[in-house]
Amino acid sequence: MTSPLLDLHGAVAGLGPDAGVAWHYGDPTAEQRALEEGRAVSDQSHLGVVTVTGPDRLTWLDSLCTQSVAGLAPGESAELMILSPQGRVEHVAGLVDDGTTAWLLTETPAALAAFLDRMRFMLRVEVDDASEEWAAIGEAVARPASDGEPVTWVDPWPGVTAGGTSYAADPAALSATVRPWRIVLVPRATLGDEIQARVDAGWTLAGTWATEAVRIAAHRPRAAREVDDHSLPHELDWLRTAVHLHKGCYRGQETVAKVHNVGRPPRRLTMLHLDGSEHSLPAPGSPVLLGGAEVGRVTSVARHHELGPIALAILKRSVDPSSTLTVPTDGGPVAAAQELIVNADGFSEDRPPKPGPTMKGLLMGKGCAADGGDLPA
Repeated sequence: MTSPLLDLHGAVAGLGPDAGVAWHYGDPTAEQRALEEGRAVSDQSHLGVVTVTGPDRLTWLDSLCTQSVAGLAPGESAELMILSPQGRVEHVAGLVDDGTTAWLLTETPAALAAFLDRMRFMLRVEVDDASEEWAAIGEAVARPASDGEPVTWVDPWPGVTAGGTSYAADPAALSATVRPWRIVLVPRATLGDEIQARVDAGWTLAGTWATEAVRIAAHRPRAAREVDDHSLPHELDWLRTAVHLHKGCYRGQETVAKVHNVGRPPRRLTMLHLDGSEHSLPAPGSPVLLGGAEVGRVTSVARHHELGPIALAILKRSVDPSSTLTVPTDGGPVAAAQELIVNADGFSEDRPPKPGPTMKGLLMGKGCAADGGDLPA
């Protein structure tokens, strides 16, 4: 689906997972500043919308996902994941319930709706991919919907929600990168009018160049960029907002608990400050090199109005955080300095104490030692 806002003067279309909406509207620097100052609106209609109705919807979703949502109050926001049986990330969604319908905002709407539909069994729930009927608008606001406002999801990042934990290397630095952000759902047929009403009220229209630059600077992972077939929530510091460590069983819970309690994730999310002197940026998916050896890959890239060229990358956890890395680009290799996001030691802030000697031999998984071994990739 292509947004009608791409017809606006100056609009440049986005690519990849941002296809269908505008990359920018002619002045990405001003758009970024407006976004950081809380006076910007962004067309996010490329996001998918899945609805779940029926009296069992929240308890049923609770049994399937990583988050505790059975008692979610109307208007309250949450973030959740659907994991594989091996604990790998398959789907990520923002969730808000309006009292009759659970609204899931996701970048994998068709696949998520198909999975949920297969899991209904005899429960009183109905699942629908409503992406063609509903569109998302992003606002640089952290406020829930007021009475009379449309269904609104508020991004919990970078807070640590109840039952979560953090793998952040520097929690103080992360708290300084707060990114107010919410998604407002409107009928797709009225998307253009809703955006124009905000612009007429003095808001600046911002494209995905701006939203991605601010997201990367805030260390915020994104499913369409940072997640691959091997991703564990711990690698991305996603236990802070999308995982509840003390709820009941769900698919993939054993891996989540094992890595948190006695193991360490094999990779870590980091931010890269790229050398901008050559004016070349790497493409997402580019290898990250240390001394000629590949140690990771770039996942997200942007040119920030203050920080310059920045990126998120997934690296082997063992990479020395002080090492200067290189990334190939069309204009030649570019040097990259690391800014730690996930701890290089692989431990969360509330990791349980080491198991005693009687536990040796009982811990599961090859290489998962009693003193905190690695989880095989």
